Amino acid sequence: MTIAHIFRAADKELYMVGGTVRDLLLRRPTSPDIDLTTNARPNEIKRLIAETHPDAVVTVGEQFGTVRVHYRRHASADDDAQRDTAADGTSPLPAALIAQVSGDLDIIEITTYRSDQYADGSRKPEVTFGDTLAGDLLRRDFPINAMARDPLSGEIVDPYGGREDLERGLIRAVGNDPASRFDEDPLRLLRAARFAAQLGFEIEPDTADALALQAPTLARISRERVRDEFTKLLVAEYPARGLRLLVDSGLMPWIVPEVLELCGVSQRPAHSKDVYDHVLRVVERTPARPATRWAGLLHDIAKPRTRSVEEGKIHFFGHEDVGAVMAREILHRLKFDRPFIEYVSRLVKLHMRANAYLPEWTDGAVRRLMLDAGEGLHDLLDLSRADITSYRQDKVSRAVARVNEMELRCQRLREEAERVPIRSPLDGNDLMRIFNREPGPWLRPLKDYLLGLVIDGQLAPDDREEATQLATAFLAEHPS
Repeated sequence: MTIAHIFRAADKELYMVGGTVRDLLLRRPTSPDIDLTTNARPNEIKRLIAETHPDAVVTVGEQFGTVRVHYRRHASADDDAQRDTAADGTSPLPAALIAQVSGDLDIIEITTYRSDQYADGSRKPEVTFGDTLAGDLLRRDFPINAMARDPLSGEIVDPYGGREDLERGLIRAVGNDPASRFDEDPLRLLRAARFAAQLGFEIEPDTADALALQAPTLARISRERVRDEFTKLLVAEYPARGLRLLVDSGLMPWIVPEVLELCGVSQRPAHSKDVYDHVLRVVERTPARPATRWAGLLHDIAKPRTRSVEEGKIHFFGHEDVGAVMAREILHRLKFDRPFIEYVSRLVKLHMRANAYLPEWTDGAVRRLMLDAGEGLHDLLDLSRADITSYRQDKVSRAVARVNEMELRCQRLREEAERVPIRSPLDGNDLMRIFNREPGPWLRPLKDYLLGLVIDGQLAPDDREEATQLATAFLAEHPS
């Protein structure tokens, strides 16, 4: 028996809510995270789901009315039959969704109806359990997220006009006072822009006015929550729409204020396309992965601070190096972990080298870029392709062809390195033994010198005799 049937037999309501319902109505792929809501209290939820013999029950969120249930099973024939009959004329319940409600996927979350109340200046709601579905839906952010669906009948409950907003392509705050709705949880300001970026929707005028009015309240939200929501916007289908909305509504100063410096900064004299427009195009052209989208946003972040004009020409000398430092500061401020910060910063630092590739490059130059990029090479090449935003198709085609050629050379050199690894014939122990010296500052430059010769193809990785002669000559020229 499914969870839905068990709750029904106990005379308890149970509905799917939130993004799952919205995406079903839009016929979009549904998230694997399925949220259910009920009038049962947490103790009753635990008692009822016990009949389904879950693998684990997580009660960390029980004080907020949420019980998380873990299962590892397979859908049954009964579930298939239910999938065929549970429809309301719009779209059938997908098999994965029925399995989730039936307890046949890994995790479901069941939350008691509730009404969130926020104290002035508080980041966290005071949770009060409720008794009605309509009351629970009223506390949500936008009507498109304030719909529910009966998992057994497929009936849609839509008290605030969510289906109409979906048809109109509109994001509107629940209730008649958008400013108050955002003041309850200012992260909703950023969520509005994120849904615009994901769905390609417009913001309803009164809601848009409230975004601008309430923008400073975003400072009350933890940087971790802002980081996560903004990253979801970046990897959405229409990120430029979301980014423009953040800038135009005055929200960006509370997220990545450095983006505002890009506006109005021309890249060539008498040229209308500024750095801001270019960056938005690059973000949209990069693959929808967090690291590449963040690198696309930040790759030219230092251009306003490095801009100079010489003999009528505009330059941005060293903007990649300054940009890498700024990227670290921005990502650190948003509480990203160190590996992500270093990874994105490396892409920012190297993007000009990748863009400068020419067929005349030696294999050694390509190897050096490969070594410096490390595991980020694939993302670096994707960023380089995205950075080609000329309106002249012939120029774009030639530039993309160069990047593609470099990718093929990297693949060839990688295959060669698998056969003959790129390493110096002499390691640190060899050098200390040959020259009868202790470890010290003399060793690193010598090792780098020999490795550089191997990378440039001037020294074979297994030629120890030649490496010894070259090392002796190097130390003679650099005795200090």
